[in-house]
Formats: sequence, structure tokens, C-alpha cells
Amino acid sequence: MTKFESDIKIAPHSQEKIFSFISNFNNFEDLIPQDKIKDWESTEDTCRFKVDGIGEAGLKIIEKEPFKTVKFSTDGKVPFNFFLWVQLKEVADNDTRIKLTLKADLNPMMKMVVAKPINKFLNMLGDSIAGYHYEK
Repeated sequence: MTKFESDIKIAPHSQEKIFSFISNFNNFEDLIPQDKIKDWESTEDTCRFKVDGIGEAGLKIIEKEPFKTVKFSTDGKVPFNFFLWVQLKEVADNDTRIKLTLKADLNPMMKMVVAKPINKFLNMLGDSIAGYHYEK
């Protein structure tokens, strides 16, 4: 398995508030780039969407450790299998650190092709989670 990690992001929100939000796919539509993802459908624990240039993909939540970690996996037909998890650590009141990790089954050629876009995606999603206004 190939491992990718985001930079550590800083969010001015409680760990509990962020966890409650990211542990429900119905909240994710506001986090994803609308210009790259189309036909978003979700339930609390699953989502399906189309990615420009790649095709249809799906995710499911496979584990939740309250207020610390949410783990996701591929669901259905996808170009390659992967696991994604979001880790949260509150270091002070309304000061939470966020780190995203993705592990994927990739052959060496596929790794060369997708490494840069995956790293960019992880940091973009981390920035979206950290910068979201949870008080809405």
C-alpha cells in the first residue's frame, strides 16, 4: 500500500464540532470543489459522485472513533481501492489539528501518475475542513 499524508491543518473549532460534521456525508457537498465533482448523492454513511476525467466513484464510512478519527473506504466501482482517514486532535479550546492520510493499492506506474493529484486533493480537503464555518 502506498501512503499519502496531508500537511497538518489548524482549525479554530472544537474537535467535537468538526467530528460531528465530517462523520456525515450529507455535510460534505459544501466541502468539495463543485467544478471537479458532479452528480453528488449521499446518505449519512455513503456517497457517490462523478469526477471529471475519472468517472464515477463512491465512498463509505467504515469506522468512527468519536471526536478523534473518521475512516473512509472506496465503495463500488473505482479506479483503485484506497482508505482515507481524518484525524483530529484538539490542542486547546477551539484549536484543533487535522491530518488526512490516504493508503492506496497502486502499481508503480499508477503511483507516478496519481501521487501529485492525491497530495493536492488531501491538502485541499484538509484546508476545506479546517476553514469551514461550522456555526452555519
